[in-house]
Amino acid sequence: MTRDSTPDKQDAQDGTMLQKSVDRRHALKVLAGGLAAGVQAVSACAPLSAASDEEREIRVLAWQEYIKGNYRFMTEAERAETIARLERLAQLRRGEDVTIQTTGAQPGVVFGYAFNISKCKGFRRCVEACINENNLDRRADTQYIRIFEMEDGVINLDEADATFQHEVPAEGHFYMGTQCFQCADPPCVKVCPVKATWQEPDGITVVDYDWCIGCRYCIAACPYWARRFNWSAAEVPVEEVNPNQHYLGNRARKTGVVEKCTFCIHRTRQGRLPACAEACPTGARVFGNLLDPDSEIRWVLANKRVFRLKEDLKTEPRFWYFTD
Repeated sequence: MTRDSTPDKQDAQDGTMLQKSVDRRHALKVLAGGLAAGVQAVSACAPLSAASDEEREIRVLAWQEYIKGNYRFMTEAERAETIARLERLAQLRRGEDVTIQTTGAQPGVVFGYAFNISKCKGFRRCVEACINENNLDRRADTQYIRIFEMEDGVINLDEADATFQHEVPAEGHFYMGTQCFQCADPPCVKVCPVKATWQEPDGITVVDYDWCIGCRYCIAACPYWARRFNWSAAEVPVEEVNPNQHYLGNRARKTGVVEKCTFCIHRTRQGRLPACAEACPTGARVFGNLLDPDSEIRWVLANKRVFRLKEDLKTEPRFWYFTD
């Protein structure tokens, strides 16, 4: 019998239940009962009772958010309550009128991406579209997508330039984009100590931002430079916020958590293209359902000579490169 399943008699011998080894979720449940009574008592005190109705509402909603469980283990009712809180907090704290989806993976769908190196000209419209679509931090210049410029005939991302500022396309060079490759065997998921990141049935690896503890093991494990750490809360002007959001995607992220590309989960699970693919002016990006034999990406895989980065690592990325 494990320590956590020891009878109450043993608990008494241990002196306190909190001395036992418990996970984050269990610990919060234990604390919630006592703290709930504490909140009621504190609310009667002068400093808190003097707060405005809006301030009190924010505090209550924020506390309820703090003690909620991992997204994967929520019931549908709990998810609905969580979404309502997040939408209300966005309105109260930032003046944003957002809609947050919880749309799940659709049956018979596994997403894949292909990148035509011959067609990319380095315009980086995809980068700009991704920043706007996913509410990325403007102050930190956070980017999920990188477009590398390399000399013809040489693929070397370690020495390639992703910060070029000259006119493109540059003579004697070609361009190659990277982002999260949504590996079929993602090493980032394996190393997360609190199970805050996982792979969905449609192949998208996601992050529960409220469960992430910011250890950054996933960043170290990713061989494709795909994850970003928030050193501060994202700054996005209210007028530039994309209100069409997903709980596991482009909703507001807080300080100290990791985020990443999700193939625009709020769009693709609604049958739309990712913002980067839609914005590409040269048609270099191909996105679709790998399980659909009539999809464009299946045609590319069947008719083009394709390759993937670091295939020797056996991560099985669902992101291919090809040329015309």
